[in-house]
Amino acid sequence: MKAFGRLFGYVWPQWPRVIVVFLSAMAIAVLISMSFMTIIPLLKVMIGTEGLHGWIDRKTCEYHYGLQFRVPNLADPNRSDEPEGSPRSLLNHLEVIDVAEDSLAAQAGIQDRDFITGVGEISPDTDVHYTRLLLRLATTKDKTIAVKRQASLGETAPSEIVELKTPYDQDYIDSLNWSRLERLKFHAQLAGLRVGNWAVSYLPRDQSEKGKIKAIVVIMTAMLLVTLIRCIAKFFQGYIGQKIVQTSIHNIREDLFAHLVQMPSSAFAGERPSDTISRIVRDTGTMSSAIRVMLGKALREPMNALFMLGTAMLINWQLTLVFLCSAPAIVGLLGVFGSKMKKATRRSLVASSLMLAKLQEVVTALRVVKVYNQQEHEQDQFNDINQGLLKQVLRISRVDAMTQPVLEILGMTAGAAAIILGMTWIARGGLDGAEFLTLLALLGAAAEATRKTSDIWNRIQQANAAAERVFAVLDEPLEIEAPDAQALPPVKGDVAFQNVVFSYPKEERPTLTGVDLSVTAGHNVAIVGANGSGKTTLANLLPRFYDPDSGQILIDGQNIRDVTLRSLRDQIAMVTQQTITFNDTVRANIAYGRRNASEDEIIAAAKRAFAHEFISQLPDGYDTVIGENGVGLSGGQLQRVVIARAILKNPAILIFDEATSQVDADSEAKIHQAIEEVMQDRTTFIIAHRFSTVVAADVIVVMDSGRILAQGQHDELMQTCPIYQGLYETQLVKA
Repeated sequence: MKAFGRLFGYVWPQWPRVIVVFLSAMAIAVLISMSFMTIIPLLKVMIGTEGLHGWIDRKTCEYHYGLQFRVPNLADPNRSDEPEGSPRSLLNHLEVIDVAEDSLAAQAGIQDRDFITGVGEISPDTDVHYTRLLLRLATTKDKTIAVKRQASLGETAPSEIVELKTPYDQDYIDSLNWSRLERLKFHAQLAGLRVGNWAVSYLPRDQSEKGKIKAIVVIMTAMLLVTLIRCIAKFFQGYIGQKIVQTSIHNIREDLFAHLVQMPSSAFAGERPSDTISRIVRDTGTMSSAIRVMLGKALREPMNALFMLGTAMLINWQLTLVFLCSAPAIVGLLGVFGSKMKKATRRSLVASSLMLAKLQEVVTALRVVKVYNQQEHEQDQFNDINQGLLKQVLRISRVDAMTQPVLEILGMTAGAAAIILGMTWIARGGLDGAEFLTLLALLGAAAEATRKTSDIWNRIQQANAAAERVFAVLDEPLEIEAPDAQALPPVKGDVAFQNVVFSYPKEERPTLTGVDLSVTAGHNVAIVGANGSGKTTLANLLPRFYDPDSGQILIDGQNIRDVTLRSLRDQIAMVTQQTITFNDTVRANIAYGRRNASEDEIIAAAKRAFAHEFISQLPDGYDTVIGENGVGLSGGQLQRVVIARAILKNPAILIFDEATSQVDADSEAKIHQAIEEVMQDRTTFIIAHRFSTVVAADVIVVMDSGRILAQGQHDELMQTCPIYQGLYETQLVKA
């Protein structure tokens, strides 16, 4: 999870937005719980025997004194077990069914199964309704209230007056041996009751049809208001969360690209460029979906479940704990599924990058595929890669499909246990029916919220696998530059290779061995040799695309490792055999090395490279867009655009690596003339096979197997170097 944790380094700078998202999710959770709690008042108003106010009074007595009373059934007001001839029915007194331990009622001596027949000034001899007793007990502001209790009903049953302390006797409350948690719970319940009493004060207390309708209108209006606020909070959470996600991924991709262009060329030796592209595009997309989930339902649904479970705890904590018995199993299963998901995702990302590489390869080489009739071969290779990707995607789908059903089974098992136990308590009179229905609704909603979070861990593991690949690129070392590197001042162009040894990464044999070469400023040097002799490698060391394993390279006597890369490359231009252009205008491609060049300078460079003659014929002239991979221009035309780019940069050192290999014969002579003009007073390295390019060089360097075998002018080498003679006869002349 370390890689996934690094994602939050991009999220946290947007902490004000994160706070908004968090507060919105909390508001949504609280408001949903409030919506569910309206079930109780609705049921109490519509079908309850005691009414909403009676229920609030009963709950007040429960929280204030620790007393739970049995609610009489209006259809059968007299209990069968009452003493015969009893003057009172269950509607005229309060039957205690439970007394909380260490509560105020327990301190007063009230016990289970007692009957309260009088409260304060309400005389037990008066024919009163039990709701009046509840109201007097719940609304007293006195520190102590007199309560008449009897162990059983009947005229001969003994009774006594007990002094019941109320929550308003703060000194007595402080003297009780309650724990800090018990005191906190007690005061929280008092605060909740005050809110409840304030809310129901706007509703009529009478149970008439008119009163019920008015109460329902008020309750539904409150529900609509709560829903409106909740939806506004949901909008803010969704929109601000998306803003955080997209900004984070935007910054990650920018950092990736900035890091990528600063990495040394050796980092890509033997690697597939398409894999790096896949990491920047596809893998970051996988990461974005996980961040979206984290700031969306991963934040909202657990909060919903937490607040709904907390509300359920207030109604009945025992049944809620029964429901939560499945939690350890759920956590364990999520861990197992998440591990499988991470492994399958990592493999699918690798397979996806392989597919991208194959697509890029075939599209680029499509003409070769067709002319050699290898369509079926390429299809077979693509099908193998595609089959591997399908295998991993199906593994991901299997884990996804398995997660929710397993969690639903566990949730249903826990829910069934809670329902069975709850119905038992209802039958015994220990739980109110409306409260039980609300409890079931809360637990069901909490289970649904938990079910919605079942794929969160899987998404996190997917993002973790993607993040490991993405941050692996960011962890690659950058091009090495000495801490005290100085800017290289404008140079004359003296170049010296001193005992240079170089090996490509992952190669056992060195490509260059003990190379010594001195070039005087303003001279042009032709480097010749068989393929693989090290010609291009030698040229690539000069702009520090690679650093030698040993030895040093000097420009004007200064080691190029001791100067900044920018100042070094500012004085070097390169034209390679592989024509590199960008999907931009001709003007932008020529001015790539000098963005501030004027129009006249661009045109002058194009003319010197003999490119102006065809550029001016293009539909949009210099504003013509060169397509991807140079589509729209011939190879010779593209090469002349690249040569114009090098001319415009006006460097002290020029490197031509097979620069005329794709130029037609008609243009070659003109380009050679332009190159000869450009080479005036510049140090130039020319790697070529063409005789016309090599023979006019000031110095010809002959390389073989990474060593310099000879150097001199053409006539001298023809007399003294057999390898040069062979190259002249087989390659240079034929070329």
